[in-house]
Amino acid sequence: MTRSAPAPHLRLFASASLAALLLAGGGARALEGPDPGKPAAATDRPAAATEKPAAATDKPAAAGQKARVVIVATGGTIAGAGADAANSATYQAAKVPVDKLIAAVPAIAQVAEVRGEQAFQIASESFTNVQLVQLAKQVSALVKRDDVDGVVITHGTDTVEETAFFLDLVVKTDKPIVMVASMRPSTAISADGALNLLDAVVVAAAKDSRAKGVLLTMNDEIQAGRDTTKRVNIKPSAFFSQWGPLGMVVEGKTYWFRAPVKRHGTTSEFDIDAIETLPEVAIVYGSGNMNPAPYAAAVAGGAKAIVHAGTGNGSVAGYLVDTLKDIRSKGVQVIRSSRVGDGFVLRNAEQPDDTYDWVVAHDLNPQKAKILAAVALTKTQDSKELQRIFWQY
Repeated sequence: MTRSAPAPHLRLFASASLAALLLAGGGARALEGPDPGKPAAATDRPAAATEKPAAATDKPAAAGQKARVVIVATGGTIAGAGADAANSATYQAAKVPVDKLIAAVPAIAQVAEVRGEQAFQIASESFTNVQLVQLAKQVSALVKRDDVDGVVITHGTDTVEETAFFLDLVVKTDKPIVMVASMRPSTAISADGALNLLDAVVVAAAKDSRAKGVLLTMNDEIQAGRDTTKRVNIKPSAFFSQWGPLGMVVEGKTYWFRAPVKRHGTTSEFDIDAIETLPEVAIVYGSGNMNPAPYAAAVAGGAKAIVHAGTGNGSVAGYLVDTLKDIRSKGVQVIRSSRVGDGFVLRNAEQPDDTYDWVVAHDLNPQKAKILAAVALTKTQDSKELQRIFWQY
């Protein structure tokens, strides 16, 4: 295959460039954001979310013109820095601002017209519902603009799968929205962030990425934001989907092998423009010798739904059945998911869900089920409607 490829030795060059920028303190001034260790207040709207967007006539880049991509940075390992180049797992996340991330990968300029926005500068385990809603509103405003063809969001790996699924549900667009992260900080030898970022821009700029939902691009793979999950905590090949990746990126070109079939984007019934807050949803992790106390504590803490991350097929121990039935009788939704990595929970297997008025999460893992439940509860409290939503999304 002969084609114009990105700059040679991109991994080493980009990683060294970013390390040099960071350690020298060079580059453009960092864009200001919330305190890295403090979640943004509910009133801290990112600037882009409050600007009046251009008319949503959706005019793509003209023939011969590069796609126009906005990189929205939120922090995470991809913006992390270690004390030494040998530190691949010991580092501080959320240190490098978006302008330096972009400057460290010159090959991006060959792919698209790119500009950056700093939404947050936090590690992704510190994301709350407040950040989810703010980010979705910012992205929604961007994709409404005529001068934006796609959006890339840099994010920490710990909760990127949850943010990706949330955006997949609530941002009503066919334009590409691509999440990107890294498992090694930008200062590490063989850092993976630079190539991941370039690949994400390639995907966001590609016309064949449209209408495929929110995507995650890492380790040369294009994953569906709905399906992908982090299964390894110390290797670049960290994200998997039991249904397989949608495609791959090789030397600046996308290759597609399947497409999502669940509702998302413009086919979704949910719209971030109509959502200001999300209800509390709790996860209780299943095991042998369970104690009912965590379920009661979740209800006392204001949970409107409990995701039971059960063993096997979302199993519920016999001694817990009455506890969950009582919780449901008080108006709190009970959703059976599974702690098992693959497969899906069957309705009315293991437990008579119809009789108990419970919901099953189908193939969504507990953290994805939590996201969908929170979004669904902004529209309905009816368990039958919730079950329909879990089948369709």
